[in-house]
Amino acid sequence: MSDPESIYDAVSDFGALYDAVPAYGTRADVAFYLEEAERAGASSRVLELGCGTGRLTLPLAQAGHEVTGLDFSPAMLARAREKLDALPGAVRGRVTLLEGDARRIELGDTASFDLVLAPFRVLQHFPAIADQLDVLAGARRQLRPGGRLVFDVFNPSYPMMSRDRSAEVEDTPERSLPDGRTLRRTVRVLAVHWAEQVSDIELIYYLRTGDRTERVVQSFAMRFFTPAELRHLVARAGLQLDALYGDFDRRPLDDAAPEIIVVASRVSA
Repeated sequence: MSDPESIYDAVSDFGALYDAVPAYGTRADVAFYLEEAERAGASSRVLELGCGTGRLTLPLAQAGHEVTGLDFSPAMLARAREKLDALPGAVRGRVTLLEGDARRIELGDTASFDLVLAPFRVLQHFPAIADQLDVLAGARRQLRPGGRLVFDVFNPSYPMMSRDRSAEVEDTPERSLPDGRTLRRTVRVLAVHWAEQVSDIELIYYLRTGDRTERVVQSFAMRFFTPAELRHLVARAGLQLDALYGDFDRRPLDDAAPEIIVVASRVSA
């Protein structure tokens, strides 16, 4: 796995930069995961792996669920706590934010969650199969019998991935930040390692303060998966596969689907 500190803690306020990217705020996954929590039951206990700045954590708590959010990045958690502090006390009381590694979930009280979520491609930040299995098996241990694990990865488009994408492409036009700076972001893919199923990606943040521009590069390796591979990983982790969706509207998974959304359950103690 890429060092999470180098990914999300390059600058102290990286969480604010993350939240300034419009595409993250409009993703359809929040409504989908809220529906999954409702299916688990009103006031269900939810563990969110890779909770980041609370993009999903806070809506889950506002909907009445008890949420434990786990993330490796102090900068992202600091932003989540800042946002949480602005919410009513009843909502704050339903949220626990913890710094930790999704490969080594150490919460003490196992088999206590109704739902474990790994949203927005969390599993893809773990290139090694052993790490992927550690995440999935750890999630299983935290689920009560009958509880479900839900996560998403992108469905690889091989024609698109085969093109040269080494040049920077703007994905966030320049926009103002609350502190007076402006932010613009580009993305590029430096290489695709087909045998390892890993892409080397850079997200590049241009922060302008007056006439001065700072370039902050977020570099990471992103693993891509086939549906068949995910079926095997879920089975090896001791989980039962319940569904594979092709998008957050629960459409069937096919070659044209943009996402692979996995719903699995713990069927035994």
